[in-house]
Amino acid sequence: MARINTNVASMIAQANLGRTSNEMNLRLERLSTGLKINRGKDDPAGLIISERIRSDIQGVNQGISNAQRASSVISTAEASLTEINDLLNSIRGLIVQSSNSGATSDAERDANQLQIDSAIDSITRISNTASFGGLKLLDGSLDYTLSGVRSSAITNARINGATFNGSSSVQVDIDVVASAQTGALYYSGGTTPPGVLLSAMTLEVKGPKGVQVFEFASGQSLTQVMNAINRSTALTGVQVAAINNDVNSGLVFQSTTFGSDSFVSVKRQNPPSESADSFVTYKFANNAPVPGAAPFDWATYVGAGTLTRSGDDNGQDVQALVNGNLIRGRGLELVTNIPSLAASITLGSDFATRPATATSTFHITGGGALFQLGPNVTALQQSNVGIPSVAASRLGGVITSNGVEFLNSLKEGQYNSVRQSFQRRDFSGAQEVLNAAIDQITSLRGRLGAFERNVLDTNVTSLQSQFENLTASVSQIRDADFAMETSQLTRAQILSSAGTSTLQLANQQSQSVLQLLGR
Repeated sequence: MARINTNVASMIAQANLGRTSNEMNLRLERLSTGLKINRGKDDPAGLIISERIRSDIQGVNQGISNAQRASSVISTAEASLTEINDLLNSIRGLIVQSSNSGATSDAERDANQLQIDSAIDSITRISNTASFGGLKLLDGSLDYTLSGVRSSAITNARINGATFNGSSSVQVDIDVVASAQTGALYYSGGTTPPGVLLSAMTLEVKGPKGVQVFEFASGQSLTQVMNAINRSTALTGVQVAAINNDVNSGLVFQSTTFGSDSFVSVKRQNPPSESADSFVTYKFANNAPVPGAAPFDWATYVGAGTLTRSGDDNGQDVQALVNGNLIRGRGLELVTNIPSLAASITLGSDFATRPATATSTFHITGGGALFQLGPNVTALQQSNVGIPSVAASRLGGVITSNGVEFLNSLKEGQYNSVRQSFQRRDFSGAQEVLNAAIDQITSLRGRLGAFERNVLDTNVTSLQSQFENLTASVSQIRDADFAMETSQLTRAQILSSAGTSTLQLANQQSQSVLQLLGR
């Protein structure tokens, strides 16, 4: 066959040479960019998934950066709190020294007061100046704002974390289901005659703070018994009141605090015999509710078996539903750590002891520090932390007979100052306020430390592992395998050379027709 109009062999050689040239260009492109996918046509499905993963990688990388920055913020705040802790401990030493009145002069106590004043001022200054990149950390700027808190139901509400979920506020509902109780023992006072002790006796009274022994004479009035024991309430943690405001109805011995840690024990030492003992106390069986405002009716309670004979009784912790979650408190305090709300709420005694009282509601309207810790902007990948003000006017908050006392009440001229405490011969109020302030600071440090260690550090570790795996996945999809690409390039180069030679031969075959024409 000798046709010259159509050179089929040349066409075939050209087509193959073109494909080889495209293959060689593809290998050269991949080797020059290091990528297996340079445009959508290289691998449409691979391009889609790799771009999505690259987007995830960017979010994860930023999440790591956010967590590391948050850790720096927490560390800065904790460093300032450490200094406040040291100042509070130094104040503690000065208070204890000043209370040693038998070996401390007025001049020394005045000097101690000057140190206490300067330490308290320093605490407030640290609260106002601690900052990170212009962000105030300890002045209350990062605390939550509350509205609608009913003081008769809630004496203190400290919000540690709240999730708003796109809402402008978070509603908090508190419904008491089991009352808080003090340890309580009831003494009838006898009937012949009422309101007096029927025999001489020695009573051992024990409470959360300690134990004291009292000697009473036969015929001594219950009013005198009540007053004698109440004068030692600071030593025992037990207070006595007349039942129905009438000593003829008897006495009730109560611990000064609520909860299972509180107790009261009143026992007669060396009674003649159990049957002949004229001093018999009772407690409410099975933690039955303590009677409210209604008159205390001995016959009703004893006849119903509600009161049982006992020489000691423990209090009971409050239990309440907080946004539908059952929380078992400690005394009057409810501590919640549910996903949407982390808080420490101290209930008022009237509200906590009356389960039939209506639900108390308040709202968290804003505030707090929100940290974006994950690659996606969702509530599940965010953490909210509240950092309250640690100024001296906000630390302490102890309820005393003088009202609610804060750390600044220890300054010169205030109720718990060294001079005022010395004049009253009672430094217990100052120490109680100081202990509460120390507990608040150490608790805040512990909470921030736990957040840094268990949330931020673990989040960084998790995201770094995720970053490595996602990067490896993208590399698997997009990156070129140089060993394979160079092998394919060599193959294409050889085919290109062979194709060029084949095309030359195909073109030469047409010239053989000239020999038929005698050329």
